[in-house]
Amino acid sequence: MNRLIAALSALLVLAGLPGCANAQTLVDLQVLDLDRYETLPRHPHRGRDYIEGRPGHRYAVVLQNLTGERVLAVVSVDGVNAISGQTAGSQQSGYVLEPWQRLEVRGWRKNLSEIAEFHFTSLGDSYAARTGRPDNVGVIGVAAFRERRPVHVPHYSSRDDGYAPPYPAAPPAPVAEAQSARGASSADAAAPAMKSEARESGLAARQQLGTGHGERRWDAASVTRFERESARPNQVLSVFYDSTEALVARGVLPWRRRHGWDSPEAFPIGFAPDP
Repeated sequence: MNRLIAALSALLVLAGLPGCANAQTLVDLQVLDLDRYETLPRHPHRGRDYIEGRPGHRYAVVLQNLTGERVLAVVSVDGVNAISGQTAGSQQSGYVLEPWQRLEVRGWRKNLSEIAEFHFTSLGDSYAARTGRPDNVGVIGVAAFRERRPVHVPHYSSRDDGYAPPYPAAPPAPVAEAQSARGASSADAAAPAMKSEARESGLAARQQLGTGHGERRWDAASVTRFERESARPNQVLSVFYDSTEALVARGVLPWRRRHGWDSPEAFPIGFAPDP
């Protein structure tokens, strides 16, 4: 499936405070285990949704456009932009979803024809940790934006009707010149907020799993233009993940009896029963 990437040079980038512009439901976010090809169930806990990651398993971030319009989805994995590899900020590049489109984001974008696959791995082996950014490992996020609708300029006749001519429209703002500095500041502003959240919840100290930089595979994409309706995302989604053991320790999952293949026992039954 062809992916459409919104080029930074085509985005309307404005500095703004974190938050959403009139939070709306634009996209649905799921995580698909590619080795078992099953959608990982969510486990609500204290206002957050968690999923169980299986070490070594590849996965995809599945996005579903729930509207009849184009939507921009900026994807963050472990606090890192899935396209650019930058510390994630909502004003960065993302994937453009066509009306009602379903999209599987299967890895870190390397170029317009390749990705490096997402897979669950140890925190220390995660892409974020190996690039010196371990503070936000364990969360997958999406910031979704509506597209700005074109403004229809009324047509005026050139004949002299005795009225003053219409005032000319102001020239468009120089987006390209201002964007690089503003985009960087947005990313820098987003990073401390996410770090603070991780510290407050204690996730950074107990996190076991992260997302690795896996094998390269073919995954075609193209560049398109997209102008955001608002500087702030219309919707922000996040889902947290970790190993089964870590989620049990945090109280997200109930304690489960270990399977035989996890740790063999010499005497699993105990005493011999009466006949």
